[in-house]
Amino acid sequence: MAEKGKAPFVCHIFVCTNDRGGKRKSCADNNSRQVRSRLKEIVNDRGWKGKARVSQSGCMGLCAKGSNVIIYPQGIWFSGVLPEDVEEIAATVVGIVEGD
Repeated sequence: MAEKGKAPFVCHIFVCTNDRGGKRKSCADNNSRQVRSRLKEIVNDRGWKGKARVSQSGCMGLCAKGSNVIIYPQGIWFSGVLPEDVEEIAATVVGIVEGD
């Protein structure tokens, strides 16, 4: 039987890395893998490991607005994310993990 429990992180940051290989717009078109990598670096560098978790996800259903990043359980959604937007996301995460 499945074990039910409380989430182990204050927030979980999902980055869509769906790649349709150029057949249709996808989050990978906006370098979402770089977004994910940079967010992971920030979590490690700022000591948020254990509080925030960065994971890749498949399609979130809004690829036309990609790259998409969502923070749970807060339900904060970012669309049109480029690698240069990562600091804006980090500014949101700092308030969550450090309680500001």
